[in-house]
Amino acid sequence: MQRQNFGKKIRKIRNNKGISQELLAEESGLSIRTIQRIEKGETSPNGDTIRKISASLKVDLDDLIDGALHEDTDFLKKINLSALSFIFFPLLGILVPALIWSFKKDKIKDVNIVAKKLINFEITWTILFFLFPIYIKPFLYVFMEPFMNIFNISLGYDHWTDAIIIWTIMYLINIIFIVLNTFRLHDGKELKYFPSIRFLKF
Repeated sequence: MQRQNFGKKIRKIRNNKGISQELLAEESGLSIRTIQRIEKGETSPNGDTIRKISASLKVDLDDLIDGALHEDTDFLKKINLSALSFIFFPLLGILVPALIWSFKKDKIKDVNIVAKKLINFEITWTILFFLFPIYIKPFLYVFMEPFMNIFNISLGYDHWTDAIIIWTIMYLINIIFIVLNTFRLHDGKELKYFPSIRFLKF
């Protein structure tokens, strides 16, 4: 149904502008067979094809995308929950969602935004996960040690014990954010991940 609606929309815009299928194919760089199949609802165009048609018809890209993409909240929740694979190894929290995203990229409504927000968070989390306990925490100990000796203060833990505590807390934070945002997706609310550096822009 979504494909047919999108095809009808393309055909209607094309006819209103007095553009033939041949001219649209020529202007967009697509084959006439591709244009015909899209208009008949026989195929779902990818993001690049939609952009080419949008530019050729001189219409807003968002107007076409709404008709081309279908909603699939369950898939959005699955891609979000797939980041829990970080439990087995931190980098999997980036790789698994990215792999799943690649199969449905530009085909499901909001999948790009959800995937990018999730992956940005997981990249940020992974960097902090590896750097904070190993490099930053020992550096703070070295910086604080003279003051601790003067006042005869002891934190009571060695560096690796602190690192394990920090890692455990970070694991819990990651799990909590993933679960909470899965519920937010279910309720149709915006994702909220923190901290998150925009490595992938959206």
